[in-house]
Amino acid sequence: MSDDSAQSNRKSGKKSGLIRRFFSLLGGIGKFVRSAINMLFLVFFVLIIGSMFSSNIRPLPAKAFLKISPSGMLVEQLTYADPLVQIMEQSAAHASETLLADLVEAIDDAAKDARITGLVLELDFLAGGGLTKLNILGAALTRFKASGKPVIAAASNFSQEQYYLASFADEIHLNPMGMVLVTGYGAYRTYFKEGADKLGINFHVFKVGDYKDAVEPFIRNDMSEYSKQQTRSWINELWQAYTSQVETNRALSPGAIDTYISEMDSNLEKSGGNIARLALDSTLIDHISTRPALLKHLQTLAGKDPDDKHDYLNIGFQEYLFHKRLKPQTQQNEAKVGLIIAKGTIYDGEQLEGSIGSLTLSGLLQEAREDKQIKALVIRVDSPGGSAFASDVIRQEIDITRESGTPVVVSMGSVAASGGYWIAANVDQVWASATTITGSIGVFGLIPTFERTFESLGIHSDGVGTSPLADIYRLDRPMSEPAGRIIQLNVENIYQQFLNLVATGRNLPSEEVHRIAQGRVWTGAQAEKLGLVDQLGDLDDAIKSAAQLAGLEHYDIKPVERDLDFREQVLKQLGQRVAQLNLKAYFGSSNRLSVESVVKQQLQLFADKLGFKTPVSDPGGLYLECIECRQF
Repeated sequence: MSDDSAQSNRKSGKKSGLIRRFFSLLGGIGKFVRSAINMLFLVFFVLIIGSMFSSNIRPLPAKAFLKISPSGMLVEQLTYADPLVQIMEQSAAHASETLLADLVEAIDDAAKDARITGLVLELDFLAGGGLTKLNILGAALTRFKASGKPVIAAASNFSQEQYYLASFADEIHLNPMGMVLVTGYGAYRTYFKEGADKLGINFHVFKVGDYKDAVEPFIRNDMSEYSKQQTRSWINELWQAYTSQVETNRALSPGAIDTYISEMDSNLEKSGGNIARLALDSTLIDHISTRPALLKHLQTLAGKDPDDKHDYLNIGFQEYLFHKRLKPQTQQNEAKVGLIIAKGTIYDGEQLEGSIGSLTLSGLLQEAREDKQIKALVIRVDSPGGSAFASDVIRQEIDITRESGTPVVVSMGSVAASGGYWIAANVDQVWASATTITGSIGVFGLIPTFERTFESLGIHSDGVGTSPLADIYRLDRPMSEPAGRIIQLNVENIYQQFLNLVATGRNLPSEEVHRIAQGRVWTGAQAEKLGLVDQLGDLDDAIKSAAQLAGLEHYDIKPVERDLDFREQVLKQLGQRVAQLNLKAYFGSSNRLSVESVVKQQLQLFADKLGFKTPVSDPGGLYLECIECRQF
């Protein structure tokens, strides 16, 4: 290389280096500007949120009524929803779920709080939750009334479940345009066999248990006598529990509720079609009150709100709990009783709150077992069942926990049936409420094939396989006899495992378990007499019993929950506050549900009643599930 060429390259290199450094400097300046903008945005965001909080957090009033206004379904565990999505989608004026424990905590604390002078139940937007949960809330209201403070219930209309809760109040107010719609319990399902035949769909059913009726809609056009027999048994017992409690609460004569229903049409004709007047004449309510009249009455009892002349002195239960929880909760005892909530359909794998995942719940059991502070464990089961495989994965983890020396007690919620009973059967103690729905000890599998449907469309399936089972899960081909026998034998094997599990766990002969099993559903009261449940009682009773099994006199309750990451924790707290602010702003302007929310709610309820649910993933396609239990 010549000297001139080398010199030229050196000059070119110097020039290139200057350009790189110049653009590098520009890039650095750009990064700094972006970081500064992001930081300013973050500070601005924090200031906005801070102003939202500071301007809306009021001190607790010196005197006020506690307002209990549940919306959606009462639940023991809120269904998971991404916190960021919740914040961005605050269009719904009313939550689809209300946590039962929050209501009970607020009511019990308010009963001892001198600042709370009474309680108002606003029930217009309560969708339900089942008799067991309503009884828990009713018991809290009874404890509140024992403090000498009044309880006032009000609604534009009372549905059956709304009225049951209202019956615990000292006064019930109904709008002149409203009604008390008490109709009795019913269990009705849609049957598809004739429609499936017309569409050419073959439903291949595999089950054990004469009473295991989850598959009946696909193979019949009506309810079988077995299904009618068992459903009539537990539904009548639940209705008896409903009517007797309401009649006791309202000081009505026995049979008054059934008379009100059976004679409603003739009595309504006598009252000129005024259904609100009929409810008053039947002593189901105490007052027919317009909204202005109700407001005036509440202002007389609670006092006028000095900040809003169109309101009475009150504090919502969410705001009340918010203030209460600002104070750090001190833990007095090192020993703990762990509490795991197992709510929803049982699936295989990981699941978020609102469903039970075999791996998720197993992880919580492992966490509780390894926690040196937890000396006993209570599992609150509120589940109609689901995957047979997933149920047994959870049961195995429970066995390991017991073998480690930790007593395990199951407390049944509204429903602990089929797979929900599978995971409960072999623990140290099983507690249930009298109105819990449990049992349904049976197994089923359902596989549709569409060969006739395709043939009617001129579509055909053909091919070769290395064995007669090569096409076992081809939905466009008929199921072979060997394939059907294999699946049925597997179902029978799972059922026998279920019987053995219950027989061992409940210390009953296998023949006796088979007699009371066969997919039959029982109430908690019936199950206790049959030996499927040890004791009748609520969650608190189960926790006390677990502590006794561990020899604990002094202990705290420690929830065992899925750990939230930092983002979820921050956004969850923020989302809760934004929801509260939205609720407050909403009630300041209107009391109407959006058309969208009403339509969504009604469609979901309709789908639930038809049994249209997200398919349960089970590796073997075998299910321990009580479909009809979902609506109770």
